[in-house]
Formats: sequence, C-alpha cells, structure tokens
Amino acid sequence: MSRIQLALNVSNLDEAIEFYSKFFRTQPAKIRDGYANFAIDEPPLKLVLMENEGAPGSLNHLGVEVFSTDEVAAAREYLSSVGMETRVEESTTCCFAVQDKVWVDGVDGSPWEVYAVLEDSLTSNGIKGEGSCCASSDAGARSACC
Repeated sequence: MSRIQLALNVSNLDEAIEFYSKFFRTQPAKIRDGYANFAIDEPPLKLVLMENEGAPGSLNHLGVEVFSTDEVAAAREYLSSVGMETRVEESTTCCFAVQDKVWVDGVDGSPWEVYAVLEDSLTSNGIKGEGSCCASSDAGARSACC
C-alpha cells in the first residue's frame, strides 16, 4: 500500500491547518513548529504543510509514502533500471521523522521522493534549533529532506 504525498509551502500554518482540516474532514496527524501533516485515508494522501513565508502557496515537493524500507529499495532499483538518476538517503531525519528515501527529479525539475518513515523525531532535521529541512531550494541540492 502507498499514498501520494503533497508538500505545500504556506504563509500561516494555523490558517492552513484550519482550512485543510475542514476540507478533508480530519485533523492533522502531527503538528510541530512551522510544520503539520495529515495522513488522509480518503483520498489516500499525505498532506504536508510547511510554514515558509517566502514561498506561500507554492509546491515544496511531491512524494509517494510507502510503508517499508524494502519498498523504498524496490523503487530505487526500478527507477534506476529505467534510466532515472536517483539520490538515496538512509536513516535521514527530516519533517520530524527518521526516514529512508530515494529522490528523482520530474520532467520540469519537480522533486519527487519515495519514502518510508522509520520512527518519529522531536526535531525537523535532527538538529535541535535548526530550521526546516524542506525549505524551498534547488531539488538537486536537497539532502536530509522530507
């Protein structure tokens, strides 16, 4: 089983949480400073909100959440076999979770990840006091990002 992930930059996290809670008829699965995510059953969606005043209303990145590291490895193997350049991150801390993931860039440079959450984290990027790991930047320069 898997679900699509949509990570959005928002200017006001509280307003975004209120809107998406009503829109999807569910409450966030996780809320942290400048960050929230929803694990929506119908439609199957992982919605991630990142407070980022410099780029509100824009796409941060896209992903497919899978539920095992074997599925991440299988995705990496498949993506590589069809000629896509992959970037692998193992046991990386981001978005308040430790994750294994593989990244590829879409046709127009949109960053896509296939990832599995290994465990929860109290920090967004494994470093206490540091900012968000997924602040909008060049997709190729992303590392330890959710």
